[in-house]
Amino acid sequence: MLKSERRCPVHFTRITMNPAQMGGVPCLRGLRIPVATVVGMIADGMSADEVMVELPDLDADDIREALRFAAEAVRERQLPLIIPA
Repeated sequence: MLKSERRCPVHFTRITMNPAQMGGVPCLRGLRIPVATVVGMIADGMSADEVMVELPDLDADDIREALRFAAEAVRERQLPLIIPA
């Protein structure tokens, strides 16, 4: 079993969800910066340093937690995949 496959409780201290802010989407530290925005920037090829330049309110721990949060969200769901014929 890989270290990343071990199931243990995950605690997110930097992710906030407030129905009165950003429609309740998960954001970082109560800021109006959605986790999905940060994950998308990394997925588009930006480095963590580049993300922090674009979003100077964030630090490296914010980015790591956003990625862990996204990984946990995907792990908990079944996603439709295209199976090659």
